[in-house]
Amino acid sequence: MDSKERFSSRVDAYVKYRPSYPTEALAYLYDVVGLRPEDIIADIGAGTGKFSKLLLGKGSRVTAVEPNQPMREAAERELGGNPNYRAISGAAEATGLPDHSVDHIVCAQAFHWFDRTVARAEFHRILKPGGKVVLIWNARKLHGTPFLEEYEQLLRQYGTDYEKLRHKNISEEALAAFFSPNKMTVATFTMRQLLNKEELGGRLLSSSYAPEKGHPNHEPMMAELARVFERNQQNGVVSFDYETEIYWGEM
Repeated sequence: MDSKERFSSRVDAYVKYRPSYPTEALAYLYDVVGLRPEDIIADIGAGTGKFSKLLLGKGSRVTAVEPNQPMREAAERELGGNPNYRAISGAAEATGLPDHSVDHIVCAQAFHWFDRTVARAEFHRILKPGGKVVLIWNARKLHGTPFLEEYEQLLRQYGTDYEKLRHKNISEEALAAFFSPNKMTVATFTMRQLLNKEELGGRLLSSSYAPEKGHPNHEPMMAELARVFERNQQNGVVSFDYETEIYWGEM
């Protein structure tokens, strides 16, 4: 499947069940990285607008670049009334933005889908001199609790192309090469979602490698997820733990 269309059938689940980002991570972007409220920021691979919303909350002007129409329309429904927000149909490799037109670029939960070589040239083109590129992921923890480890095993067993699509397939060395010859800086923050049984199912189905209804793996996967939940729930919820990873530098 074309990577730009993988989430078309999962927009509702993505909006409802994917997490936002830690307050501390956003503060880091403005206090340390150098984003400012008056900046024009390109949110590339903006999806349903989860990170755009946070940038708007800081007063920045956001140009959200997203190739997937259902995701873009979901963001526009929520954010379109903000005068500092505009959404355009474009991709990391061809944003459609003018030369040197944005102060900074952010890519939240998206960079692993890009053609890195082509996107790098495009980022150079649209950034103003001295502009920063910020790559952000909410990285689900794979170890540390029985629930996290059982959930990881479930994905390996039932996911359609899980191993191929994990963003962890991009090494830190490869990310550093993207910024080279400039320096890449790394920061991490922690966060968690407390999910009930329904929410855990929605969170799973928001992932593009989770088989949907009609696929032979779907029913067995959901039955096993229910068992994983029952074994690990405390007071009706499980803790879905993340490290929010930030990689940033100049282009």
